[in-house]
Amino acid sequence: MSSHAKERGKEGDQEMERERNSKRERERERERGRERERERKRERERERERERERERERERERERERERESKKVRESKSEGERERERERERERERERESEREREREKEGESERERGRERERKREGREREREREREREREREREGKR
Repeated sequence: MSSHAKERGKEGDQEMERERNSKRERERERERGRERERERKRERERERERERERERERERERERERERESKKVRESKSEGERERERERERERERERESEREREREKEGESERERGRERERKREGREREREREREREREREREGKR
């Protein structure tokens, strides 16, 4: 084999070696890109979780604020105003309860459970009405004195 042929063979080998190296490098680059993408995805998920946590914290803070407000308001009112406030609070509680009820229905709670819940609510309303009538009778007795 002439030295010229050997030289060409060596160049060919080097060329193949360079191609293999560059192929490996491209593969490593793609893998690094995929890894960066996975990392960005994990980071976005962590960010969403932090955002949900901040939202829950804001909601808790709003709830505490409403509590402080209603406490301040309760402390500064006459009996009649407090009674009306309690009535509005009961109304809001009924609203929240019916909202929770809609949520539970969405979650597909069993009909039997909803029936028991309605029964308990009805009994609660009857007790509430009875207490209301009792307070009414009490006010009338107070008025007659």
